[in-house]
Amino acid sequence: MRVAVIGTGYVGLVAATCFADSGNTVITVDKIEAKIKKLLNGEIPIYEPGLEEMVKRNLSAKRLVPTTDMRYAIENSDVIFSAVGTPTGKDGKADLSAVWAVMKEIAPYFNGYKIVVNKSTVPVGTAAKVKEVLSQGTTQPFDVVSNPEFLKEGAALDDFLKPERVVIGTTSEKAAEIMRILYDPFTKSGADILVMDNKSAEMCKYASNCMLAARISFMNEIANICSKVGADVTKVRIAMGLDSRIGRRFLYSGIGYGGSCFPKDVKALAATARENDYEPIMIDAIEKVNAKQKELLFELAKEHFKGDLKGKTFGLWGLAFKPQTDDMRDAPSQVIVRLLLEAGAKVKGYDPVAKETAKAVFGDSIAYYGDAYEALSDCDAMMLLTEWNEFRVPDFPRIKALLKQPVIFDGRNQYSPSEMRELGFTYYSIGRPTVK
Repeated sequence: MRVAVIGTGYVGLVAATCFADSGNTVITVDKIEAKIKKLLNGEIPIYEPGLEEMVKRNLSAKRLVPTTDMRYAIENSDVIFSAVGTPTGKDGKADLSAVWAVMKEIAPYFNGYKIVVNKSTVPVGTAAKVKEVLSQGTTQPFDVVSNPEFLKEGAALDDFLKPERVVIGTTSEKAAEIMRILYDPFTKSGADILVMDNKSAEMCKYASNCMLAARISFMNEIANICSKVGADVTKVRIAMGLDSRIGRRFLYSGIGYGGSCFPKDVKALAATARENDYEPIMIDAIEKVNAKQKELLFELAKEHFKGDLKGKTFGLWGLAFKPQTDDMRDAPSQVIVRLLLEAGAKVKGYDPVAKETAKAVFGDSIAYYGDAYEALSDCDAMMLLTEWNEFRVPDFPRIKALLKQPVIFDGRNQYSPSEMRELGFTYYSIGRPTVK
């Protein structure tokens, strides 16, 4: 099948590469010439485990064709995926300016029947508006399909190649059948392909992400209450997870969610609700709890140092919003670093892959290190912000020797309080008793 994918970010590049790897000819388009030149050389603009090797393999096989030539891409494809960014606007709504720009550009190049697929996360009702915009630019036949992505950064390839479900929003039987054929190689293990109307498909992504975000915020709320009453959220979580109605996943407390999806999707769904005269009380609470949770480690540090952080130095382990990615969007580290700097503290940071993306956010306001232990030298305390595997079983005696005083603020509950006590650390975590 001939496929075009517009946009070479996390969603677009993963989708294009996976479709190419299943035998399709895929033209991937981006207006930024420098990105396309790098892609042609096998250099990818994002960090995603396994993606670079797959890109190189499909470039070599000439199944993946990067270009800036939109006309070439549209005229030589049957299915066109729009995977451009839809960031949060000032009013909380999704900014669809890139979507509209794409639709206006591609319509005049239709040279026969096309399927235009919204792969980006877009508000409910976008497909109908896309159809209107395309109709103004072409007389050729086309269908608009809503096909939300359910990819986790750091595990995007597995999620695409072995999906739990594929959602296809369309009222066209022809478009639905072509989409089934396109996704058939990825659903051999029995994953459901769900065909529904466009609005329901668009709602699926927002509802799913808001549910996951709600579980995170709920557990963080429970953890905060545990801290106040002297309970241990880890024990509470285990007991909760054994209830089959609840399950064990997404019950971990921490310092809040970030990334490209949860923050903007929660805000966008709340905005959609208000546009339709509904007050989203619970959805607003999800975001409110999360915003407050990102400040928690700073508040613990401020309390430990009796309100005076001026001149103190903190060594941060992890800067990206989650492991296996270099994505800094809405990362808790952004809030924590800002608060520490405003309080007069100094910050040293280490992240296995996010050094450059962190520099784009923090500039020269913090010091960056290529080794986790170097980042702790002469620090007043350590903060663990991202649960990278290499942080799970560190050299604690070495950490203790490097720090001015043995204080750890663990934002991901990676370590055992009893072990920290035996090793002589002052240890703060989330929703568990403090070790002093």
